[in-house]
Amino acid sequence: MPRGHDAPQRGGVVLDEISKRIIEQLQQDGRRPYGAIGQAVGLSEAAVRQRVARLIQAGVIQIVAVTDPMQVGYFRQAMLGLKVDGPLQPVAEALAELPEAEYVLVCAGRFDVLCEVVCVDDAELLELISQRVRAIPGVREVEAMIYLKLYKQSYQWGVR
Repeated sequence: MPRGHDAPQRGGVVLDEISKRIIEQLQQDGRRPYGAIGQAVGLSEAAVRQRVARLIQAGVIQIVAVTDPMQVGYFRQAMLGLKVDGPLQPVAEALAELPEAEYVLVCAGRFDVLCEVVCVDDAELLELISQRVRAIPGVREVEAMIYLKLYKQSYQWGVR
């Protein structure tokens, strides 16, 4: 079945059009009242509440506050590209334990693992890379791609 239709998602969750519209409403404003969402999608407040609870329980969505790192004192963001000798999973798991790591994934291509980090400043980033990331067994190379200016950050995926 083509992407974007009501095909089962990984884990067996099926999103119908109403669930997708509820998710879109929450992506625009995670604090939007269930009554307002119900009016927008044609359901009662209680029905929206139940659907949102099921989506959360199934792990399809999370409702969280997203901060701007620079507004809360974290002035250095970077993507770390790692080349790894041996199994990738232990390296990815060790990176995921770092408090500075916001995003960790195993990938194909130039790097084996990508890790987005948020640090207070360049000194913290230097310490993180040189003392902690390079010390993880299996890490062969680390390339830091420093963020200079963010043009887009979207949380709108999954329901287009």
